[in-house]
Amino acid sequence: MTEPALNSETVQSQDYADSSFSPLTLADLLRADFLDAEETVTSSLWRSFPYLHGFWKRLLDILLVLVAAPVAAVLGGLAALAIKFSSRGPVFFVQERLGHNRVPFRCYKLRTMIQGAENGAPQWATDDDPRVTPVGRFLRQTRLDELPQLYNIWRGDMSFVGPRPIRRHFARILTAKEPRYAVRFAAKPGLTGWDQVNNGYPNTITGQLQKFRYDLYYLRKCSFWLDLVILGKTLGVILKRNGQ
Repeated sequence: MTEPALNSETVQSQDYADSSFSPLTLADLLRADFLDAEETVTSSLWRSFPYLHGFWKRLLDILLVLVAAPVAAVLGGLAALAIKFSSRGPVFFVQERLGHNRVPFRCYKLRTMIQGAENGAPQWATDDDPRVTPVGRFLRQTRLDELPQLYNIWRGDMSFVGPRPIRRHFARILTAKEPRYAVRFAAKPGLTGWDQVNNGYPNTITGQLQKFRYDLYYLRKCSFWLDLVILGKTLGVILKRNGQ
């Protein structure tokens, strides 16, 4: 039986701003209960840190933002006009997400859903989600809705490549199911990532935990060259309109 997506009927809204969800430290990530539970989480994670937060990854982010900014400004402007004239509500959608070490930040996107789409508990978008506008569907398929996140990358909240930024509500649920889930916060969240180009956008707990395995792979193997491979695959997703 297919597991239902999380929605207001299956997950009650709660305040997760508690002490057990404080930002992680490197010592937390090396705890035995994270590292001994599965072969995929090993001390090789430690050796990944120099690249994850090093000079070359940050340089790649800055250069890509500078190269993409002129095209993003034109495409973003056209998308903003389409949003404004096709549905009521603001052009931009701003939402708190968790970044490196679970530190929250304001994540910027172009609005793709109807105004007031999420009443009650947070919920993941589903296939053929009725809350998504016609313009929003195209923006999601082409990933153009994520263009404003170039600003997040420039600020250092995000990287071009990394685990997908997640909301505190869902991170708390998934961490309760799989304590090792917290390891993904060793990296900055990414505009794109190994999971996004290989696994899509799952909207169930089971799917999200499978997604976590792709995140672990990236943490273990991350390098300048793997980032270039992921960026190349991302262009294929955009051209094929396989986003969600």
